Order: sequence, then structure tokens, then C-alpha cells
Amino acid sequence: MERVGIRELRRDISRLVRRAASGERIVITVDGEPKAELAPLRPAGERPTLDELIASGRVIPPRRRGPHRPAPEPVKLTGGAKLTSDIVDELRGDR
Repeated sequence: MERVGIRELRRDISRLVRRAASGERIVITVDGEPKAELAPLRPAGERPTLDELIASGRVIPPRRRGPHRPAPEPVKLTGGAKLTSDIVDELRGDR
């Protein structure tokens, strides 16, 4: 990804927009710090990738990489315990 200063952007905006329209991503810097990005438009309905969301700062990447933890085992009810849905059904007279 190329970086372009704000002065160069002002001077060559037409050329840079054409490059972005052809698929290139161009980072715009102000005083050497990235501030914006020129990029091609997405087709309607297409969503950004996780990498794009992270790069834009809209998503914070996970601290650890690796496999996801499995879901915990369901708890078995014992004694007089009831499910909330069963209690609601009883109150409604469905049981």
C-alpha cells in the first residue's frame, strides 16, 4: 500500500483517484502520519474483510491467536430446579 502526503494528493488527485478506482489502496498522510485511505468502492452488499476492519481501526484484533474455545457443556438440572421456559409455560397455563 503506497503512502501519499497531502500535498501530493492535492497535486495529483485525478491520477490517484484513477489508481484507486483500478483497485489500488493509497494511504493519505498528514505530517507523515496516516490519516485516510483512497480505495475502490465495493459492489453493493459486499462487506469489508476482518483485515480491512482492523486496518481501519474499527475492529481491535484478538490478543491471542489460536483455536476457539469449545462451548461449555450444558448444565444438568437436578432436584426441584426448573427451566425458565417451563415456569413461563406454567404461568401462562400452557402446561
